Amino acid sequence: MTQNTTNRKIHQGRNIKRFREMLGIKQDALAFELGEDWNQQKISLLEQKEAIESSLLQQVAQILKVPVEAIENFDEEQAVNIIASTFGDNAFNYGTVNINPVETILKLHEEKIALYERMLKEKDEMMLRLEKLIHSK
Repeated sequence: MTQNTTNRKIHQGRNIKRFREMLGIKQDALAFELGEDWNQQKISLLEQKEAIESSLLQQVAQILKVPVEAIENFDEEQAVNIIASTFGDNAFNYGTVNINPVETILKLHEEKIALYERMLKEKDEMMLRLEKLIHSK
């Protein structure tokens, strides 16, 4: 390991919170997506954990539509340094991958909208089921 990777401490729970907030997703919404065993308080506790079990991390990453590696490796200080050093470019080259921060933000926003649309559709379907149940009694 290089000295850079041994000195930095990645806090996976905090990273989940950062990505969730960047996407504009409330703790309640994430809890809903994780299933009936989850609630806002459990999400809050999850976001306080430094290390999260792999299977749960994969579930959360899938819901947030971010790679698991992003949650496992995101280092805010490094991200700020990269963005600050490329502020005038609107893009930077990271190894062989060209990343454009504006496109990345737009993509995250589109994914957030898709998640909200899916949640609204599920809510509408649930309301229809409840209405049918009420009318059948």
